[in-house]
Amino acid sequence: MSFRRVRAIARKEFLHILRDRRSLMMALALPALLLILFGYALTLDVDRIPVLVVDHDGSLESRDLVSRFEGSRYFDLLGTVDSLEIVEESIDRGNCLAALVIDRDFASDLGRGRTASVQLILDGSDSNTASIALGYAEAIIARYSAEQMASRSNRIAGGVSAIPVEARARVWYNSELRSKNYIVPGLVAVILMIIAALLTSLTIAREWEMGTMEQLLSTPVRPAELVLGKMSAYFLLGAVDTITAILLGVVIFEVPLRGNLILLAVSCAVFLIGALCWGIFLSASVRSQLLAYQVGLLSSFLPAFLLSGFIFAIKNMPLPVQVATYLVPARYFITVLRGIFLKDVGLLIIGGELFLLFAFAAAVFAFATRKLKGKIA
Repeated sequence: MSFRRVRAIARKEFLHILRDRRSLMMALALPALLLILFGYALTLDVDRIPVLVVDHDGSLESRDLVSRFEGSRYFDLLGTVDSLEIVEESIDRGNCLAALVIDRDFASDLGRGRTASVQLILDGSDSNTASIALGYAEAIIARYSAEQMASRSNRIAGGVSAIPVEARARVWYNSELRSKNYIVPGLVAVILMIIAALLTSLTIAREWEMGTMEQLLSTPVRPAELVLGKMSAYFLLGAVDTITAILLGVVIFEVPLRGNLILLAVSCAVFLIGALCWGIFLSASVRSQLLAYQVGLLSSFLPAFLLSGFIFAIKNMPLPVQVATYLVPARYFITVLRGIFLKDVGLLIIGGELFLLFAFAAAVFAFATRKLKGKIA
C-alpha cells in the first residue's frame, strides 16, 4: 500500500469532479433539495382533523361536549349540520374525516343518570389517521364522562369529590410529539446512502467506457489503492453533503441536536465510507455507466427507504422481511442518528450499531478490492 499512489488517484478523481461543474453542483444541491422536499412533504402528525357535528339535542350539555372538541388542537370543527346525509356526502367528497353525532335525549339521559349516546363516524379509507382520530375522540369523551360522574356524585353526596384517577403523561425526547424530529434524522441517513452510492457507482464504469482503465492498468497502482483513492475524493464531497443535511435539519426543521458532535461525525464518516465503497463495488461489477447508475439507485434508495425503519416500523413487518433488514446498513445508521439527535446517547448505547457500520464498511471495501482485482486479471 503506497500513500503516494493513493494520493495521486485521489487528485486525479478530484480534478475530474471539479471539471464536471454541472455534476458537482447537482451533487452539492441534491441533498438540500431532497431534505427540504421530503422534510416538508413527509409528516406523521395527525391534527386539525376536520369534523362535522350533528347535534340532535341542542342542549347546554351537548354544546359543552362539542366545545371540548372545538378547544382541542387535534380537531377542526367545520360546523353543525342537520342530517347524516350531509355528513355522508362530505365524507365522500373528502371534505371531512369524522362526524360527531349527539343523540336527541343526550341531556335528559345525563340528568336521569342513564347512559347517554354519542356516535362518532369516521372515514376508514385512511385507517391510520382514522384510528388515531378515534383515540383522540375517545380520550375527550372519557374525560367528559368522568367529569359528569364526579358532578353527579357531588350532587348526591352534597360535597365536592375529585375525579378518581387522572392520567398525567410526560413525553421524553420529543415533548411536542413533532414527527419532523423523528423523520429528519432518518431522512439524513437515506439521503446520504443515495448520494454516496450514486456518486461512486459511475467511477470504474466510466473508466472502462472512456478507455482510460487500460492506462491505469499499465501503472503500478494496486486495486486497494485505486479504491481508496477514488473513495477519498468523493468522501470530501460526501462530507460537505453530510454537513449541509445536518445543518438544514437543525436550522430549518428545528430538530434538536442533543448528542456529542464528535460521535456524530465519526458515525457519519463510517457510514459514508461504507456507502461510497458500495458504489465502487457496483461500478467495478459492471462496465456500463447506465447499468451501474440503475443498480446503484435500486440498491440504495429502496432498501434505505423501505427496510431501514425510516418510516415503517420494522417490528410490524413480516418475519422474513425483518430478517432482510439486518442487511441494510441504513437501519443501524438511523438508530445511531436518532439516538444522538434526540436522546443524547453515548457509545455504550449505540456501540453495537456503530460496530456493525464498521463491519459493513470493511466488508464492502474488501469486496470492491476483490472485484476490481478480478476485473484487472
